[in-house]
Amino acid sequence: MPIFYGKVALVEFLNSVKTPNSTIGFVPTMGALHQGHLSLMQQSLAENQYTVVSIFVNPTQFNNPDDLEKYPRTLEEDTKKITELDPDIIVYAPSVDDIYEENITSENFDYDGLENQMEGKFRPGHFNGVGTIVKRLFEIVTPNKAYFGEKDFQQLQIVKKMTSKNHLDVNIVGCPIFREVNGLAMSSRNERLSTEEREQAAIIYQTLLTAKEKFKTQSCEEVKKWVKEVFESNTMFDLEYFEIADEETLIPCTVESKDKNYRAFIAVFVNNIRLIDTISLK
Repeated sequence: MPIFYGKVALVEFLNSVKTPNSTIGFVPTMGALHQGHLSLMQQSLAENQYTVVSIFVNPTQFNNPDDLEKYPRTLEEDTKKITELDPDIIVYAPSVDDIYEENITSENFDYDGLENQMEGKFRPGHFNGVGTIVKRLFEIVTPNKAYFGEKDFQQLQIVKKMTSKNHLDVNIVGCPIFREVNGLAMSSRNERLSTEEREQAAIIYQTLLTAKEKFKTQSCEEVKKWVKEVFESNTMFDLEYFEIADEETLIPCTVESKDKNYRAFIAVFVNNIRLIDTISLK
């Protein structure tokens, strides 16, 4: 498996193998890979001649230094999983210096308001960090397609907006959420949960499924009130937010409009570990 720790060597390699008709699929990750990540790689492998996977814990998208420090770093295990999936996958595992050189700061992006909702409210500066790293990785890898999971649906919309506004010639592909047997959305953070917490966290997806049913006959506010009550009665979990929003603009629903597609978004703390999930309400 080709693995590169510096952008210069990666670019030289990609330039040496690319042909006018070949395509590059790209899966940006922060490592601690799980089946959800591997499913993105599988889709890229099916649709492109070359697949590049980046493994980089990006400091500019963490507004909580403690979260950055505790984020799992498992490069050896990650590369083993990638090799088992397909030994021809190209891995880029840069250092912070290789990406940012001596300037570890975010660019400022205008996402037409997408950045002000949900995650943006609770994680100031987060989406400038996301836009900064994704833009830099796109400029290095120059992919034809890039694959992102729908669990981070707001991030997916942000990346699409950033790509469009910066006229980057990359097709952004959203991929379905992979879930554990109990419905918990797969996440690198799940590894930090105890066995009991991981089992009990099934409540997050179960709540989303019930909210989807309730939304067929109840108003946005009634559904939001019900979700709040669910978590108020459960001491293991601390609800940060539950929101029903327009999929395209991410503007919260106040009065339901029949010509919009709505999605439910949730963020929950379990013993200071933050978990997010989402479901289409179609």
